[in-house]
Amino acid sequence: MRLTHAPLRIAIGAYILNSGLSKRNLEGEAAAGMHGMAVGALPQLRQIPPDRFAMLLSRAETALGVALLAPFVPSLLAGAGLTAFGAGLVQLYLKTPGMREGTSLRPSQAGIGLAKDVWLVGAGLTLVLDSLTRRRR
Repeated sequence: MRLTHAPLRIAIGAYILNSGLSKRNLEGEAAAGMHGMAVGALPQLRQIPPDRFAMLLSRAETALGVALLAPFVPSLLAGAGLTAFGAGLVQLYLKTPGMREGTSLRPSQAGIGLAKDVWLVGAGLTLVLDSLTRRRR
């Protein structure tokens, strides 16, 4: 990990790790609510039971958080994971009814929480692009 990547990776990694760990024991209505929102954006997730979905999401977030925090994980790999994760959240924002004002990209009051996740895509792409451009030099 480059020293200049450390602040970004530590801040985002700690946040995502905490999010993943907090979902470890989701069951019942909490898991069903999270699953229902995800199914609205990605209908193929309907095949996964809500409790299993919550467990898989928890593990994925925990793994991504650890990868961002671990200095031996290359920024290219950590950035690619972060970009994919952020893109999934942006897709959730774009496809969930009521998150945007009409047909615009502007978030509704309910959508602000998801719309802000676009920064994860930007941060992931920053890590990826910086890694790729440094390799070429």
